[in-house]
Amino acid sequence: MSVNFGSKRVVTGAHYGLRDWLAQRVTAAIMALFTLIVLLQVVFTSGPVGYEAWAAIFSAQWMKALTFAVFVALAYHVWIGMRDIWMDYVKPAGIRLVLHMFTIVWLVSCLGWAVQVLWRL
Repeated sequence: MSVNFGSKRVVTGAHYGLRDWLAQRVTAAIMALFTLIVLLQVVFTSGPVGYEAWAAIFSAQWMKALTFAVFVALAYHVWIGMRDIWMDYVKPAGIRLVLHMFTIVWLVSCLGWAVQVLWRL
């Protein structure tokens, strides 16, 4: 007697689904909260908002650390999105690998630049 029910589909892939979906939501929430904090600081700044006001907002050590954490969250958010785009739309494995490596190098470079900018103030 043969069984005619159940899935015979072979499931393959990286199985990142729920973890990456949740990571994108968490990183988006971190970035939204940071944006709200910066907007509130700008709104409650007395006087014109020029270079001095921006430098004052980001001069506190906790703000530099928070900003760097947001940059890391942004880089991870971008990595998940770009990796999914490369995996979904670029079929040749060699080209996909090159694009993945380029994306990683670009994001790490941007994080290095963010460190230079933040701790230069």
